[in-house]
Amino acid sequence: MATFVLVHGGGHGGWCYKLVAQRLRAMGHEVHAPSLSGLADRAHVLSQAIDLDTHIDDVAGLLEFEDLTQAILVGHSYGGMVITGAADRKPERVGHRVYLDAAYPRDGESLYEHAHEQIHMARQGLHDVGGVPMVMAPMPGFAAFFGVTDPELGAWTDARLTAQPWKCFEQKIVFRNEAAMRAIPESHLICTSTIPGRDMTLIDARSHGRVWDIDTGHDLMLTEPKWVAERLDAIAQGT
Repeated sequence: MATFVLVHGGGHGGWCYKLVAQRLRAMGHEVHAPSLSGLADRAHVLSQAIDLDTHIDDVAGLLEFEDLTQAILVGHSYGGMVITGAADRKPERVGHRVYLDAAYPRDGESLYEHAHEQIHMARQGLHDVGGVPMVMAPMPGFAAFFGVTDPELGAWTDARLTAQPWKCFEQKIVFRNEAAMRAIPESHLICTSTIPGRDMTLIDARSHGRVWDIDTGHDLMLTEPKWVAERLDAIAQGT
């Protein structure tokens, strides 16, 4: 049995891993799928202070207070920034990093710099919510932006998306224990369509070839939960 910590991307919450978490638990794994501060079921704690460091602390705190060791951190999209930072903060508690069509940052890089084209588009919708600059305001049909095209699943997703604090995308990640973090094994589950925008040479080298792709929408944990769960189970088993 492995312990998974599933970290969502921008505008999402722990809810987006429901279908994957159900399958992993049925396989006998322990699964944590927290919502990050200011989002989803934690939208009530939204404040001007929430940034990337807040979300890194959310996950690092979970690792510490749940006394997790050898945890498999899984980050989707923006969540790749978060799991990289959490593994850097608590390398002794992490056994594997999995990037789920996710950001793969370098030291001193923000998501805005890392995925400028996509995030610049989102920035055009910058708006104020209680004094907090926000992006990705949810609206009917927004799930399609994340590649969720099934009408029923799209409506379910639309009902749960929340806006994202802009500071999370703008703040640069700063490593404290990069050597220890990089020593933790990593794997990548990637949507085929995003491969051209990635440094696959670097990813292949650092992951030692633990890279798999699937032709589906960006929210692959929703569109292909069986494949994602089976691949995560295989990663946990070292296959």
